Amino acid sequence: MEPIVIELRHYRHGELPEDFRDLLLGVHADAYADQMDDPFVQRFPWFVDHWSGLDGFACVVGFDAGEPVGFAYGAPAKTGREWWREHVVPAPERDSTFAFSELMVCPRWRRTGVSEHLHEALMGSREEALAVLLVDPDHPKVQALYESWGYRKVGDRQPFPDSPRYAVMLRELG
Repeated sequence: MEPIVIELRHYRHGELPEDFRDLLLGVHADAYADQMDDPFVQRFPWFVDHWSGLDGFACVVGFDAGEPVGFAYGAPAKTGREWWREHVVPAPERDSTFAFSELMVCPRWRRTGVSEHLHEALMGSREEALAVLLVDPDHPKVQALYESWGYRKVGDRQPFPDSPRYAVMLRELG
C-alpha cells in the first residue's frame, strides 16, 4: 500500500481561521450527504460551535491539493466530570482524559488509511492519560476500527434524547 500523502493542518482553540467552521461543515455535508434529513445529523453545526469553543480544543484537518479530505477533533474533559467514569469502577489512577469527539472522512478517501492518519496526528502528542469516544454500535466496522487502535468498550450511553445509543470506548494514551 502506498503511503498516504496528505497535508495535515493543526488548529487550536483561540487560533481558528475565519473559515474554520465552513471547512468542517463542508466535509460533514460530503460525508453525510445521504443522511442530511436526519434531525440529529442536522445539529452538527451546533457541535462544531460547542467543541471549538472549549479550552484545549484541538483539530487536525487533512488536505489533498488544497481540498479537505477529513478531520479529527476533541478537547480535554473537565477533571472529575468525565462521563466514562460511570462505566469504569474503580477509575484508573491516571485519569486525565481527552474527549475525542469527531473523526470524519470524505467518502472517496475512506478505506485509504486517512482516518488512522488523522487520528494519530491528533492523539499522538496528547498529554492526557486516557482518550474517550462514542461510537454507534450499528456500525460494527467502525467500532472494530477503534478497537484496532487500542480502544475498548466500557459501556453504553445516550448523550441526547434524539441521539443514538452509543458504545463508550476508552483508550490509554502514551
